[in-house]
Amino acid sequence: MNPIGGSPATAALRVRWLGRVRYRDAHALQRALFRRGEGEYLLLLEHPHVYTLGVRARAEHVLVDPAAVGAELVRTDRGGDVTYHGPGQLVGYPVLSVPMGPGAVPAHVARVEQLVIDTLAELGLPGTGRLEGYPGVWVDPDGAQPRKICAIGVRVNRGRSMHGFALNIDPEMAMFGHIVPCGIADKAVTSLRNEGIAASMEDVVRAMAARAAAAFGLGRAEVQAASWFPHRALDAAGALAGSEAAPVRPLERRLRAAGVDPATAVSIGQRKPPWLRVKAHMGPEFVALKNTMRSLSLVTVCEEAGCPNIFECWADGTATFMINGDRCTRACGFCLVDTRRPFPLDAAEPEHVAEAVARMGLAHAVVTAVARDDLADGGAAAFAETIAAVRRRCPGTAVEVLVPDFKGDPDALATVLDARPDVFDHNLETVLRLQRAVRPSAAYARSLAVLATAAGRGLRTKSSLVLGMGETESEVLGALADLRAVGVEIVTLGQYLRPTVNHLSVERFVAPADFDRYREQALALGFLECVAGPLVRSSYRAEQALNRNNAGLDNSALHS
Repeated sequence: MNPIGGSPATAALRVRWLGRVRYRDAHALQRALFRRGEGEYLLLLEHPHVYTLGVRARAEHVLVDPAAVGAELVRTDRGGDVTYHGPGQLVGYPVLSVPMGPGAVPAHVARVEQLVIDTLAELGLPGTGRLEGYPGVWVDPDGAQPRKICAIGVRVNRGRSMHGFALNIDPEMAMFGHIVPCGIADKAVTSLRNEGIAASMEDVVRAMAARAAAAFGLGRAEVQAASWFPHRALDAAGALAGSEAAPVRPLERRLRAAGVDPATAVSIGQRKPPWLRVKAHMGPEFVALKNTMRSLSLVTVCEEAGCPNIFECWADGTATFMINGDRCTRACGFCLVDTRRPFPLDAAEPEHVAEAVARMGLAHAVVTAVARDDLADGGAAAFAETIAAVRRRCPGTAVEVLVPDFKGDPDALATVLDARPDVFDHNLETVLRLQRAVRPSAAYARSLAVLATAAGRGLRTKSSLVLGMGETESEVLGALADLRAVGVEIVTLGQYLRPTVNHLSVERFVAPADFDRYREQALALGFLECVAGPLVRSSYRAEQALNRNNAGLDNSALHS
């Protein structure tokens, strides 16, 4: 979805339809964009059921226990009273530079309101407007019964805005009855559906995206969108409406929903191009490292994920340790790691990792883990314990961690951040449109929020994209722009290789020249380091990347 065009590297407004996002994840992402001031953004999304209290909210305006009606209650830093957000409501967060001066904030609010008014008119609901003394957008504002269709609540500080609007398309209207919406007791709330307009969420987002840049005086926009599935209805066979044939598996169905046709993919038996062929070198260093891992009952992601660089890295005496077991509670479509029921954690594992680091004499240790959604902290404590164990045993060793998202739990994330790893790595993996197909248990906005939180704590942050799964060049550049906007400093780009016929298909083999171009564009966006190439993985040459980055040296030798 890119109805307006514009290069992600140069676009004046980056519009992102993020799908359904928890309030805390969206807030963390907003705050990062707000704080860093890099890029002009309009985040469009839905929230799960949540009531939010602005800085002037009155507690008595929440009439029920939110948990009793399946909602969260969150205090936030916008203006206004209590509002409701939930499925069927389009929430928009313009995170923009605002020209300051007399009347700057009312002028910004008016621009947000006008964007909504113009969008509603295009959708077939004319006659909406402002009601004097009441922020927001109203239906029949001059009539006897004005009805609020869109709440507005913004924050502007030091020439930067965040928060925004909540437009009711077809939400569960009963949820508004549990509060005094916006602190206004004597006026009704309505929705597009209640006003007789049968517009879908997709219809509204497309209409708004097409006029957003002009509304904020920016002239052009670059638009990226999450897959619309499951917003689009499925037929009885489980196929997307209008598709030619019902997909056989959920994985294929998700791919089709994201606009990728598995029937046109690279066959798993097709011979790989020469730049993807790797020779096995099982020399003494490889065997010695394998013996070290087995003697300490350790697992490496090199083995579990079928990394093509295992022979090169192990011959160099380097490996990426995988803690918290070898069984993952998620089933990402590209990953070879075992997804059976996990075993309990090994309490001795942190010390075993430290022992292996000492035996290998590592100057840079990389520690990753499977996702452990079965654990209260997602396995965060084990990361902190492993960092501490390595530093006790090998105080001169730099420790890089590659973590899961911990379901966005701020306490779990803080456990790792408090341990102060030298590099904090969390992989975005793919572009926004393909997230639901590639890693259905994760979320684009949540991953950006995790990285933003780490960058906000002053840690060196790193992420990775795997290419060849159906993404476009514009989408890759958009994802890179988003990573940079939240403070990521190091990025790696590599080719996806299908591990089995049960995994995502390879849509194309990305040529080395394309990786060269992506690397140049990443550096132009302001990344301090980019390692890009067909065989690159997130921890490939991690020590060299960090050392050269710290030294401020040319990084051309790291490209592969």
